[in-house]
Amino acid sequence: MYNILTFNKIAACGTDLLDKGKYSFGEEVSNPDAVLVRSASMHDYDLNPELLAIARAGAGTNNIPVDKCSEKGIVVFNTPGANANGVKELTIAGLLLSSRKVVDAIEECKTLKGKGDEVPKLVEKIKGAFGGQEIKGKKLGVIGLGAIGAMVANAAIDLGMDVYGCDPFLSVDAALNLSRKITYVKTLREIYENCDYISLNAPATAQTKGMINAEAIGYMKKNVRLINFARSELVDDGAVIAALQNGGMACYVTDFPTDAIIGVPGVIAIPHLGASTEESEDNCAVMAVRQVADFIENGNITNSVNLPNLSMALTGDFKVCVIHKNVDGVLTKLTQVAAETKHNIENMESKSKKDYAYTVLDITGSPDGMAEKFKGVDNVISVRIIK
Repeated sequence: MYNILTFNKIAACGTDLLDKGKYSFGEEVSNPDAVLVRSASMHDYDLNPELLAIARAGAGTNNIPVDKCSEKGIVVFNTPGANANGVKELTIAGLLLSSRKVVDAIEECKTLKGKGDEVPKLVEKIKGAFGGQEIKGKKLGVIGLGAIGAMVANAAIDLGMDVYGCDPFLSVDAALNLSRKITYVKTLREIYENCDYISLNAPATAQTKGMINAEAIGYMKKNVRLINFARSELVDDGAVIAALQNGGMACYVTDFPTDAIIGVPGVIAIPHLGASTEESEDNCAVMAVRQVADFIENGNITNSVNLPNLSMALTGDFKVCVIHKNVDGVLTKLTQVAAETKHNIENMESKSKKDYAYTVLDITGSPDGMAEKFKGVDNVISVRIIK
């Protein structure tokens, strides 16, 4: 029986996929073999020795101690693309809200309550303060053309915008999903200098942290509208506030409010609703559960942020699944273990991701005592036998 700990409420359409004869799951599970988590922070969680995997029902993994997990041989999964449509739709809403002062107008309209028959005339009187502009024909720059960014770019094309896209890590698959009408540029400065709207859809990394700062804003068109449904860390709040106050920026829409920007004129702060749809939560739960179950039962890895994707069918008597440091000599020593114990390797695959690697050996013979022998190899972090 495998134990699955849920840190947040995980949609039943996901957990219902778990075979009740093999798995127990819930928020009170102890010594879990795997964890399913959405937004709860795990940085203070004591990683138990039995823990094999953590699956984030979402794309970002900032709430998980990924480096510590890698050191302990714990696979960290995410669910890229599962919530992309939900975030895309709210990003488009953000574009419209930044253009039409709808939020301020709604709040002002509430003040008319109790005015009786005067309301229609008062509505006509106040509406002049909330004029805006249409997005059709305007230029949108999309920074980051992954699952969400590509969908935002394509939707904006359909809405009549001229779209510029920039992503130094653009994959072939992502490129194939982009409209041919999108102008692909190689530098962020081309986005800044040409676009009336800018949508941030890049991940939060050491390289992207604070990328929207005073220098970047200095290259942007006056009265630019900035839309951030990626991560708060991408933006220097102080630089944005200054730009809003001096007229350099017309509006900042963010799904990641901070204390600094809440209540600032020109800011529309949304409480992280990008993936808060029934469909997104269902899609993420299903993907997370399937990935965890496939790893636990078969040793296959799909969509891990700290280890490479690797899937291999069992054709021999058992699999040896080894997580190890990505250093020279490990593979040779692993095969030597099989040779010295007179086991035949039917198949073997090994892939690496930065400092860590994953090797699966398909072996004939008895698995008795083999796990300990493989664990004795230098730079091996964890070993599992799957029959």
